[in-house]
Amino acid sequence: MSKTLIKNARIVRSLDILEGDLLIDGERIAKVGGSISETGKVTEIDAEGALLFPGMIDDQVHFREPGLTHKADIFTESGAAVAGGITSFMEMPNTNPPAITQELLEEKYAVAAKNSPANYSFFMGVSNDNLEEVKKTDPTQVCGLKIFMGSSTGNMLVDNEKTLENVFSSTDMLIATHCEDELTITENAAKYYERYGDEMPMHFHPNVRSEEACYLSSSKAVAMAKKYGTQLHILHISTAKELELFKADDIREKHITAEACVHHLWFTDMDYFKKGSHIKWNPAVKTMYDRDAIRQAVINDKIDVIATDHAPHTLQEKDGKYWEVPSGGPLVQHALPALLELVKERVFTYPLIARKTAKAVAERFKIVDRGRLDEGYFADVVLVKDADYAVTKDNILYKCGWSPFEGTTFSHTIAKTWVNGSLEYDNGKVLRNTTGKRLTFNR
Repeated sequence: MSKTLIKNARIVRSLDILEGDLLIDGERIAKVGGSISETGKVTEIDAEGALLFPGMIDDQVHFREPGLTHKADIFTESGAAVAGGITSFMEMPNTNPPAITQELLEEKYAVAAKNSPANYSFFMGVSNDNLEEVKKTDPTQVCGLKIFMGSSTGNMLVDNEKTLENVFSSTDMLIATHCEDELTITENAAKYYERYGDEMPMHFHPNVRSEEACYLSSSKAVAMAKKYGTQLHILHISTAKELELFKADDIREKHITAEACVHHLWFTDMDYFKKGSHIKWNPAVKTMYDRDAIRQAVINDKIDVIATDHAPHTLQEKDGKYWEVPSGGPLVQHALPALLELVKERVFTYPLIARKTAKAVAERFKIVDRGRLDEGYFADVVLVKDADYAVTKDNILYKCGWSPFEGTTFSHTIAKTWVNGSLEYDNGKVLRNTTGKRLTFNR
């Protein structure tokens, strides 16, 4: 079995930074910290004081396969993910056809087993009428169930109250929800269309996908989870008001948790005037007050994990008028550099990033042996250098070929990424030395 010895690193853990070495033996971490000597055949790398992070575990991506592969696919986007320091992903079911049967779900796993350099899992989709299929889902092999309580790309809206009650009351699996109230959005859209018609300005998107729409749906999900003791994880929190629904507590003590996404931690409604449709997401990017409150909630543990909601569309699709353009944008290649920029700006710390993007995700989903740079864990490891990295068309790896961060220069560069001990990304090149593994869960 191959060995890799990374010398002279700053090893970022969830509470501190340890200076020293890290030894990878095969697929796992064998030793951490201090000065490590190893005899025999070993690849030695001098980190020269660079940062060593646990690979980011992204609990919300849309890789568009099957059926939407003109935008993205598992092969291209998983490559972009490892280039961005993401070593594991959980993909959403709103593909074409949607993953709402066990057979369709397993077909996605089969594609990833052949094509993904990152580790992978796929959510089982919930529809208004597939409860019996949902009940067949193996909690040790599938990350969770996904319910769209608000419509978005690949409309999988679940608006049947009885269906929601049945799912929340009958499963022990984690339920991840997209929370926006459909009636509120429909009423807002009608009001703004009457006022602006086809010339609707992009900066009114957060007025259509409003704070009220988010809060009504999130509070409904939380109330239902409290009623039935359901394991609930609310995705992409976008408003300060929603934060009152969550407790600042140890993630291991919670059955209701929340996620923040990179774009809601970075952009504000003022950015619509420059970025336009390229920052049109559902839920919408909102005010600076909302953004700053979400940042604070990450720090104080009201928000438990950070993800991307990577959701690519082609430029042709994104460069239209408001009512025509789909919501979503590509993020996996640039999420970790963006978060590390917030460390430079003294918003977050390196250990906080390691905790919210890796350790806490593994704890919430009960992922087996991942999320930490500790002995015995899978060697999902990212080497990050303090060096400028400019996002340009030439270095974007997404199939869609664009990024909302184009023109941004980050102060950190992803230098190398190991997945299960295999070097999968090396200074600008996705190597694809092996394939990632299917994530498993201690449930």
